[in-house]
Amino acid sequence: MRKRVYIETTIPSFYHTLRSNAESIARMNWTRQWWSEYASTFRLLTSAAVIAELRRGSAGKTEERIALLEDVELLEVTSQVEEVARIYIDKLVMPNDPAGDALHLALASFHKVDVLLTWNCQHLANPNKMEHIRLVNYELGLPMPWLTTPLNYLSGDESND
Repeated sequence: MRKRVYIETTIPSFYHTLRSNAESIARMNWTRQWWSEYASTFRLLTSAAVIAELRRGSAGKTEERIALLEDVELLEVTSQVEEVARIYIDKLVMPNDPAGDALHLALASFHKVDVLLTWNCQHLANPNKMEHIRLVNYELGLPMPWLTTPLNYLSGDESND
């Protein structure tokens, strides 16, 4: 069975970024490389929360970003998922935005997703937060998804070019 990967909002955002600074261009290239080399090896998942965040974006390319997720399965936001998100906020695991990072983590955890793919290294793919997340998920009886960026999949081995 293929591993399940939750595509968080920053992935389509950087795939179609309009930013021109070096870090954003690098993230765009790594995201596109991950998408072309790895996306087909996983069962991709996202949520209506991601689509809503993309729609609220004002930087342009909204339709291209949403189109990237066209064939991606949507996870259901249930009252149980919303409760998990609230617990993350109450236990100071995630910022106080029940429709943001807490909801993405709750969706991935509740639906037993293997990987949450993100460029959000402040709140999600942050090694300093992972033990706290793991402990809260343990208390809730939930598995912890691997919280990572596309870059962690790319070998960096120049001989593969």
